Amino acid sequence: MKAPLILPTGKQRINKELFFEVSADLLCIAGFDGFFKEINPAVSNLLGYSHEELLSRPIDFFIHPEDRHITSQYRENLKNNIPLLNYENRYLTKNGEVVWLSWNSIPRYEEQLVYAIAKNITHLKLLEKDRNVLIASLTKINHDLKQLTYTTSHDLRSPVSNLLSVFDLMDTSVITDEETIQLLGILKSAAEGLKDTLNSYVDVLVKNDLLTGKIEELDIEASLDKVRHSLRSLIENSKATFDVDFSEARSLRYNRAYLESTFLNLITNSIKYAIPGKTPEIFVVSRKLARTTQLIYSDRGLGFDMPAVNDKVFGLNQTFHNHADGKGVGLYLIHNQITNLGGSILLESEPNQGAKFILTFRDT
Repeated sequence: MKAPLILPTGKQRINKELFFEVSADLLCIAGFDGFFKEINPAVSNLLGYSHEELLSRPIDFFIHPEDRHITSQYRENLKNNIPLLNYENRYLTKNGEVVWLSWNSIPRYEEQLVYAIAKNITHLKLLEKDRNVLIASLTKINHDLKQLTYTTSHDLRSPVSNLLSVFDLMDTSVITDEETIQLLGILKSAAEGLKDTLNSYVDVLVKNDLLTGKIEELDIEASLDKVRHSLRSLIENSKATFDVDFSEARSLRYNRAYLESTFLNLITNSIKYAIPGKTPEIFVVSRKLARTTQLIYSDRGLGFDMPAVNDKVFGLNQTFHNHADGKGVGLYLIHNQITNLGGSILLESEPNQGAKFILTFRDT
């Protein structure tokens, strides 16, 4: 049996320092006094403060004001030598942006220090917010449609009863042409009443805007830049590159929140499902057609086996890659939003050859 490899103490120290310096996660050592004692460059890169600024100010200074009180309560547990695992709170960057961090903190009571690792989960929180908005919208639609069903059942009772009365009155053994005409007139009148009632409900749906959102002329690049800015840390850490060309169509008519949601989900998917060892490459091109505007979004990631996924790719809770963050909601969300507003989305893909999404938006 071979003896275990034991590195010289100096070499061990160098490797530890290298790990601390190059880690994409936020690594820090904090004192029980509420100050950082040491941080790695990832902390400065994310928050925008210098190493000296981060060490010279209390940690509470960098925490979002609404999270300071609850964070201080959990910090007391650390002082009692109780580890803090998967704790989420918000920090403010130097330029005022909100970032979400998930912490694992281990106290060393004898040293009066806390050793902590944090992951930037801002992009996950954005996706969660996006999905919560969809769930709230679908819940409202479901409630309104349920109310519509109750009302319909009540209001249609009378015209339906009229139709049934017609058949009760009819005696086919003694029917004459004159009576047939009369009964058909009643039938027609009842049918017209039913039609009017249904039309009124359709008007209610349109007025309440249950199935549509506000449509406006949107600057495509501005919407993309807003999402890229919100995902700045994720994009920088993944080293994702963008090749963008909106020269053919610089704007389109759509719902602002929906367009940002589309970019948010597609970009995070491209980074999440990049081929291991390769930098995510993202391409976005606009195209102007006769009565529609198209966005062609593509990447060079893991892609899909289209014959295998078939029409499931836009279904709810459908996942096709082994990834811890994959929930099968993003593509469903995009498909639901664009089709509800009269557009369409098509997917072209092959395994390990990336994915191309063709999104078509109505101009009117």
